[in-house]
Amino acid sequence: MNKTHQKKADIIFVIVLICFSLFLFYLPTGFEKNLINTEKAKARIISVDNSIIENTTIIKLGSQILAVEIIQGKYKDKKIEIFNQLTGKMDFDEIYNAGQEIMVEFSLDENENIISGVARGTYRLENIFLLFLLFSGLLFIAAGWTGFKALLSFVFTALLLWKVMVPLFLKGYDPVWIAMGIITGLVLTISFLIGGFTRLGIITALGSITGLLLTCILAQIFIQPFRIHGAVLPFSENLLFSGFQVNLSKVFIASIFIASAGAVLDLAMDVAAAMNEIKEKKPNISMMELIKSGFSVGKAVLGTMTTTLLFAYSGGYITMLMFFMGSGIPWQNIVNLHLISAEILNTLVGSFGLVTVAPFTAIAGGIIYSWKNV
Repeated sequence: MNKTHQKKADIIFVIVLICFSLFLFYLPTGFEKNLINTEKAKARIISVDNSIIENTTIIKLGSQILAVEIIQGKYKDKKIEIFNQLTGKMDFDEIYNAGQEIMVEFSLDENENIISGVARGTYRLENIFLLFLLFSGLLFIAAGWTGFKALLSFVFTALLLWKVMVPLFLKGYDPVWIAMGIITGLVLTISFLIGGFTRLGIITALGSITGLLLTCILAQIFIQPFRIHGAVLPFSENLLFSGFQVNLSKVFIASIFIASAGAVLDLAMDVAAAMNEIKEKKPNISMMELIKSGFSVGKAVLGTMTTTLLFAYSGGYITMLMFFMGSGIPWQNIVNLHLISAEILNTLVGSFGLVTVAPFTAIAGGIIYSWKNV
């Protein structure tokens, strides 16, 4: 495919992906039933009543009674009284003061009059949107058209996971097969979106899918001897208590290769792009020389990528590790704990996939880049 046709195909693919992203954005998940006769809005706290809060050591129980004024939407300037229920969990609870802006959720009667309301956290949506705009702008300035495509792949991935994969999990479909199908589709989409309908895109996709398949197989093999169940995932008990019939162990398996998919795709693209650059600069390079170059690039990137997974997984559990060390618990006990073992399984199985990606991408790249008619 010449450059003119490639550019046209690139633009058409971007337009199709934008349209599909818009479709996903408005696609109902089937779980919106809890939103009937409720509204959400930004509100400012006028006054706070803490008289029914109980202080227990460092946690608080009970409720704050908040008088708020709605400052956004259909019910703007409406003043209502709402509750801020405290559960005694510091990672969930927020204590508010007068003057703060919060999100409120309130119920309506059949005449659309407000019945009752609750606090849903400090209002952060505007700051999240601002941060996303800054990120988008920086990405576009740094990478231009490629940056725009990277942003599109980011949005498309988020929508597909939230609007398709999560609802299918909740509806009882096999999480492993669903996740593998969706992640494979995303890998193909991102590979061709960033790499184009070229040898670069093909090689990136082949290398990534190989690594993901190995990760999926190893996760299913080792989950039994490790005796890790899906309840190690956050909110898993809440999910079961809510009445959803979900196989948590399969969700955990799916989470392993979902978590490693980004690193696998990144490594495959790094190796394929480097080999593409070498081929363009030295068109007469032999297949074996090109494969050796791919291996060299793969080894260099692999040296840091595996540690990247360790950083990613351990960062979310740093306070737990601090608690264990501060309590004088031996490292053998810590490593053997099912929660820690689950993260070790995550890291090592994901690393197996990475190790596979580098050489396979190099071999596939050497062969495909050496084909004259591709």
